[in-house]
Amino acid sequence: MRKDSVGYRHSEHSVGLATVHLVWVPQRRKPVLKGEVKLRLSEILESVANDREWIIKAKEIASDHVNLLVEYDAKTLICDFIKAFKGGSSKLLRDEFPELKKLPSLWTRSYFYDTSGKVSTARVMAYINDPHHERH
Repeated sequence: MRKDSVGYRHSEHSVGLATVHLVWVPQRRKPVLKGEVKLRLSEILESVANDREWIIKAKEIASDHVNLLVEYDAKTLICDFIKAFKGGSSKLLRDEFPELKKLPSLWTRSYFYDTSGKVSTARVMAYINDPHHERH
C-alpha cells in the first residue's frame, strides 16, 4: 500500500481514501479510562492500528468513552475495526489492571461509526446530480 501526493492510498486494484469516526464506551459508562489505564489504552490502540496499516488521524480517550478517526484501506469492514480495537484492548487492559475485572466486560457491545472522506456528502450528491452526467 502506498500513498500519492494527494494522500490517496493505492493498492493493486484500487485508489482512494476512507476514514471512519468510531465511538465506544465502557460497560455502564463507568469512568474507568483515566491515569495509567488511559495511557495504556492509547498505546494499545496505536499498536492495533500500526499492525493493520491503519492511521489514527485523531484520538480522544475520555474517562467514559473513546473517539477515534481512522484512515483505512478498502478491504476493511467497519465491524473489523471494532473487533480489533475493542477486542484487543479489553483482554490486555483487564489482564494488566485487575480492577477492570469488576465490570462484566470492559466494553459495551454497542458502538457508533460514521464514514467520512475528503469530500462532503453534499458535494458528492451535487456532482452526481449535475445534468452533465445525463446521457442522451
